Parts: sequence; C-alpha cells; structure tokens
Amino acid sequence: MDRHYPVVTLCGSTRFKDAFLAAQKRLTLEGNIVISVGLFGHSGDDEVWTEGTKAMLDDMHLRKIDMAEAIYVVNPGGYIGESTRREIAYARQQGKQILSLEPLPE
Repeated sequence: MDRHYPVVTLCGSTRFKDAFLAAQKRLTLEGNIVISVGLFGHSGDDEVWTEGTKAMLDDMHLRKIDMAEAIYVVNPGGYIGESTRREIAYARQQGKQILSLEPLPE
C-alpha cells in the first residue's frame, strides 16, 4: 500500500493536554501523521520554564509547522493564547491549511 498520509502539526495551549491527546488519537485514526508538542508546560512539565527552554521549544514548534501540510488548533472553548496566535499567523504566512477544534476568529 503506497498511500499519502497528510502531516498535521497540533497547536494550542499546553494546559489542554487531554484535548491534545484526544486530537492526536482522532487525527491519527483518520489517516494523518500527527506532530505534537514534546512537553506540556502548563500541565506539569516544569522543564519548559528553565532558562532558554521555552524559546527553544517555541522555535522548534515553528519548524514542526514547516514540516506539516496543515496545523490543527486545539482550542477548547475557543481559547487561543499568544503563542498559538503566533503559530497560526506563521502557518498562514507559510500557506498551510488551518484546522481547529473550535471555530477561529478571523
């Protein structure tokens, strides 16, 4: 079987760890290759907050967006923080498809 599997990068606040895991599972079962965050800083992965780590992870996430055909914004209740806004803007600038759990403001 030589099938194309779209690559999708998850974006959103790491406070929504359970929603990230649910989206990853659903999108994978739908036939996507899913790239997610490596740490959940707002859900207990305190290593994120050591000097230089957050900046590195933010930059790394942009590279993950570069690797994908689309992003999927994990935004329960419509919540979008500053980092996620930046990632959405970057994805749009790169011509990526933007998908989301909840509708996004224009």
